[in-house]
Amino acid sequence: MSIKDIIIVPDETLKKISDPVEKVGEAEKKLINDLFDTMYNSNGIGLAAVQVGVLKRILVVDVSTKEEKKKPMCFINPIIRKLSDDMSIYEEGCLSIPDTFIEIQRPKICEVEFIDIDGKINNLKCDGLLSTCLQHEINHLDGKLIIDHLSKLKRDLIVKKISKNKKDPDRIIV
Repeated sequence: MSIKDIIIVPDETLKKISDPVEKVGEAEKKLINDLFDTMYNSNGIGLAAVQVGVLKRILVVDVSTKEEKKKPMCFINPIIRKLSDDMSIYEEGCLSIPDTFIEIQRPKICEVEFIDIDGKINNLKCDGLLSTCLQHEINHLDGKLIIDHLSKLKRDLIVKKISKNKKDPDRIIV
């Protein structure tokens, strides 16, 4: 298990569509453990494999609070089967878009079909933060980011700011 580097915008890898996993083998299990280590180390609640440069349809989430016991969940080849008409708004952040939070409106409830770490097919109906987090991470697998919900002007400003900060890591943003 190891902590991976998280890819940051404007890296074009984040725009690529991830490939389905054919078989859950040792390499996939190691990747899942690395994703959990990386996510927890970065204080995130979700992480897709593409965010560490691996174009496989694998993601991990844990929406437990600091007071709760950890509830790590992994999703392989997740497919959203159903979305509710009821909507909710969360202020979403993204480990690949540092220091950026955007209010995003998404369906409140989603039903997801996925393969677990043991290779078994599962279905999960979820709402609230878990629903939002899963939709966010599945968007990553499809090459979509939260900034894609913004106008081109706002999106370009955020990417420009992040690119500047990468070039000058000692720069302080107020």
